[in-house]
Amino acid sequence: MPPMPSRREIAFTIMDVARMLKTYADQRARQFGISRAQWAVLVRIERAEGLKQTELAEILDLQPISLSRLLDRLADNGLIERRSDPNDRRANRLYLSPAARPLIAQLARLGAEMMETVLEGLDERAQARLLRDLVAIKNNLRAAINRGDPQRQAING
Repeated sequence: MPPMPSRREIAFTIMDVARMLKTYADQRARQFGISRAQWAVLVRIERAEGLKQTELAEILDLQPISLSRLLDRLADNGLIERRSDPNDRRANRLYLSPAARPLIAQLARLGAEMMETVLEGLDERAQARLLRDLVAIKNNLRAAINRGDPQRQAING
């Protein structure tokens, strides 16, 4: 049995995989004239049309100004619509335009193709285990972030 990888190597590998997946998604999204970030925005709007820009920025972990630029490009390309919030004059709600629907379908197929490549050699059982383990890591991180940094608390406490 091979030795267990060091915890540090696990962290570096997760970060490398995330970075490489982003690079791969950017490369593949270019064929549709969009970036990975624009792709993510379109998918999130599709999942929850009518989101406020501030809500979407929080979901995507983007600064509002960065999201605003992405939305400007998508609106200029006729892919999204900003509509005034009837309850808050300062807010906009986001909707896909009819022109975005075929692109979303193409991006869904592209995403499926990409994941076939990414997960090549992993059977269904291995994929299920990987997903379960990554969700556990994500939940551990979320809990740690919500607790705050213990060293900072000790210094300020």
